[in-house]
Amino acid sequence: MNEPKNIAFIGLGVMGGPMTGHLARAGFAVTAYNRSADRAREWADNWAKEGLDVSFTDTPALAAANAAIVLICVGNDDDVDSVTLGGDGVLASMADGALLIDHTTTSADMARRLGDACAAKNVAFVDAPVSGGQAGAENGQLAIMCGGSEDAMARANHVMQPYAKSIVHVGPTGAGQTAKMANQMCIAGVLAGLSEAVRLAQGAGLDLDKTYEAISGGAAQSWQMDNRWATMTADSFDFGFAIDWMRKDLSYALDEAKRLGLSSPITAMVDQFYAEIQAKGGNRLDTSALVSRLPKSQNSK
Repeated sequence: MNEPKNIAFIGLGVMGGPMTGHLARAGFAVTAYNRSADRAREWADNWAKEGLDVSFTDTPALAAANAAIVLICVGNDDDVDSVTLGGDGVLASMADGALLIDHTTTSADMARRLGDACAAKNVAFVDAPVSGGQAGAENGQLAIMCGGSEDAMARANHVMQPYAKSIVHVGPTGAGQTAKMANQMCIAGVLAGLSEAVRLAQGAGLDLDKTYEAISGGAAQSWQMDNRWATMTADSFDFGFAIDWMRKDLSYALDEAKRLGLSSPITAMVDQFYAEIQAKGGNRLDTSALVSRLPKSQNSK
């Protein structure tokens, strides 16, 4: 489908900033908004050096006024509410028949509420949280899980391609966010097991490189193992996805599970493990810092 090239992107954080850059490189005329003016200026300077077509406005509503498609990637439910439904939010100015894509990880309830607000204004809506972290955003290799109508997805698909490794339409509005909850629950469980495995290998005095080589070729292999084994064994946790954000995501997952009458004991336990790290000031550490709460054996190298 040939959509107009005028789009808006709201939120230029560690995810939204690179995603916006990919859109500009793909030939879209992007108008951007970011709550932090300093961050906006930083991105503007970087993109100007590349000669990219990105302009900036003072409010989300101004950014969305002439856009056929508006994309959002902010922090949480309250942030989405502010930049979409507030007085200066994008829905105050989006044109009849425009499309809103929300890449924020929110609650499923927020997605459904925003979907209803869009429908009332004849604006199509797709909830499209992403997975892949800062590196995935920078490299254009994000996994995107989507909720919305078939028509909305047909329009959204092409605009997400510049930063996507995969795009999957999971189901109706809210389904993308629920799939992202399942994603985060899986990551939490994998990191808990990986943390204990790292400490076992260290405590036994094993060659850590050879141990990784031995176990990563079989059923234990995972993205977390491939990308975080070496850094976890080196106590290095300076990466893009902070524990604060993981706990936010897990809270949505636990709330949705409760709403559905489901039990999620592993997720609840790992969430509390992360709370322990937060209590020690580790809020901004990468989620792989889960290993740091486990003491090392005296035999560890």
